[in-house]
Amino acid sequence: MPEEHKHDRHLHTRASSNRQRLVIVLTLTVVYMLAEAVGGYLTNSLALLSDAGHMLTDVAALVLAMLALWFSGRPATTKKTYGYYRMEILAALANGVALIVISILICYEAVSRIRSPEIVQGFQMLLIATGGLAVNGINMALLRSASDENLNMRGAFLHVIGDALGSVGAIVAGMLIWRFGWLISDPVISIAICLLIVYSSWKLIRDAVNVLLEGTPSHINIQSVVRCMEGVAGIQEVHDLHVWTISSGKDALSAHVTADRGASARDLLNALTDKLRDEFNIGHVTIQVELDEVSEEAVKLYQINRRSEAEADATSTRSSRQSATARKGKD
Repeated sequence: MPEEHKHDRHLHTRASSNRQRLVIVLTLTVVYMLAEAVGGYLTNSLALLSDAGHMLTDVAALVLAMLALWFSGRPATTKKTYGYYRMEILAALANGVALIVISILICYEAVSRIRSPEIVQGFQMLLIATGGLAVNGINMALLRSASDENLNMRGAFLHVIGDALGSVGAIVAGMLIWRFGWLISDPVISIAICLLIVYSSWKLIRDAVNVLLEGTPSHINIQSVVRCMEGVAGIQEVHDLHVWTISSGKDALSAHVTADRGASARDLLNALTDKLRDEFNIGHVTIQVELDEVSEEAVKLYQINRRSEAEADATSTRSSRQSATARKGKD
């Protein structure tokens, strides 16, 4: 139990650090979103406008991510015994869906521009996009480490990556338009960026849905867990095993184990808990120990039932014989 409390305190400290990072990223994003929106309007660049629109969704996504971190830190109640941990997962799912919707809208506008190219000021577009890339580079550096261990932060990180890709695309398109007059490069690069964003977002959505469906975490192999548990001295068999994710970085396990006759349930639980925490980083463990005596009692009960059935059959046979004898005597 003390180990689980230490793990919870570690998660709380990490959440506080993530909130600070999100505040900085949110501030930088809002400032440059306004700059790109004005610049995109003045240069008539779809790449810049789409990136500004994408940054607007980033602002909403970052605010959502911050709210999710705040909610997840609230204590558990009698009605919500796990607390609000799943708010992070819901925020990640919402961010993934938002990214795909925005990408589809940008692709639709890009197709229209391919059919009817519009004049774009390439040099000014290039300068504005370079500034956007610098800002997104700072944001990516702030969120990179947290994105590996938290789906909510990964959703925010993917939004920033989308912005960075948008800035790179705008730089390339601005260069091609400025140097060669290739107006079609603006919408074509916008479509390519959107396809990359959709690919990344789909993985985020898939992982979030897996958590909500309480599927096995992708980094855990169930067969390895079974072998680990059955490797503990005194354990005969593991069954009714379930492993799921409560929230990012907080996995849980429940199982029934059949133990040798005379084994100490307390010692087995301590050994299993230590191995699962050390080898799989599973800190929330619920295990029911079934001692071998249970099966012996079941056998005894089965024998008693069989004996009762045999006695009932014998009694019935005797009664039938007595009835037949009585009828013959009357005849």
